[in-house]
Amino acid sequence: MSSSFCRPALRGSSLALRRAVMYSTISGGSVTTASSSRSIPALARAMLPLSGHRRLQYPLAGLAQRRCYSSGTKVSREDEQRKENEAKETAAGGSYARTDDSITVEYPPDHKLPASKPVAGAGRAGANVFPTLAAFSLQGNVGVVTGGARGLGLVMGQGMVISGANLAIVDLNKDEAARQAKNIVRTFKKEYPDAKHLPKVTAHYADVSDEASVEACIMEIVAEHGKIDNLVTSAGFTENFEAIAYPIDRMRKLWGVNVDGTYLFATAVARHLMGRKSKGSMVFIGSMSGSIVNVPQPQAPYNAAKAAVRHLCASLSVEWAKAGIRVNCISPGYMLTALTQKILDDNPDLKQQWTSLIPQGRMGSPEDLMGPVTFLLSDASSYVTGADLRVDGGYTVT
Repeated sequence: MSSSFCRPALRGSSLALRRAVMYSTISGGSVTTASSSRSIPALARAMLPLSGHRRLQYPLAGLAQRRCYSSGTKVSREDEQRKENEAKETAAGGSYARTDDSITVEYPPDHKLPASKPVAGAGRAGANVFPTLAAFSLQGNVGVVTGGARGLGLVMGQGMVISGANLAIVDLNKDEAARQAKNIVRTFKKEYPDAKHLPKVTAHYADVSDEASVEACIMEIVAEHGKIDNLVTSAGFTENFEAIAYPIDRMRKLWGVNVDGTYLFATAVARHLMGRKSKGSMVFIGSMSGSIVNVPQPQAPYNAAKAAVRHLCASLSVEWAKAGIRVNCISPGYMLTALTQKILDDNPDLKQQWTSLIPQGRMGSPEDLMGPVTFLLSDASSYVTGADLRVDGGYTVT
């Protein structure tokens, strides 16, 4: 049969024509009706009921309704059922990603608004401290900061200590970490002479890109402090080379420290927290470079690595939410550390170019991260997870 007949296409046709086409599955002959140029089987035409006759019951009507012939191809009942199911799934699919016109909410007039109650401090803050400030406290917590012997990691670790936490400094240079641990305690005693308790600050070695080294470090910290509550992954580095000239071994090292190091420490601390059935919070140190392309310096591998850190944060925040573990990210802008200062000394025009792109007109200082990291580690951010907090002086919004 050269023509293609499919029953749904005959809707609206005369009853006689539809019945005739239905019987095209049975007979081989065909005739042409006066009202249509379509061919229908002669036998079927002969069997059509006359006007006023009772409708005939065709034993194969169900079969004809379920079959479609196209160029001699037979469509099975199973195929049609599958297509029907697919159509239903398509209609239902995405239903939770669409707006629902039945949901209408109109903001009530002011006199009909329900009254609100003030939040009670519940005695958390004691008699002499504001409750909101108490929520930022890390008192009783044990924090870990990787890359904590210098730069941003050192200052954020110090911020954790003055917020009440004991601290484990992790660094590839354990001697420098030990020296800085003593400096933090000495500075604390000098600035808070009336403090009843001195912080416990310890130094630990780890190659953050090596799983065995990370596991050994975690065991050592738990042995020293008894537990871990907070983690800041600050270990990382950047290099500026054109992508086509950047050696792959350097790329792998950069990725290993920035991305693998974040992943290995985060998962190790998460296993510890889950084993204790305890809540915890982590802060990954990303970079605004994970969201934008900095100029003029070329740094595609670093940008990609920090983008990975940012999305790793988002992914783990969802995965670990059920365990009460919050994971957030801080993405600093241009920070004036000792290392950055050396770069600017060697490239004096670079600082002017950078600051000209920052709305606040200055580079950040490491101290600018103390507040954000304390906020994200503390109960003050108990409903914040998966966030990327950019601390960049407005650089990325221009």
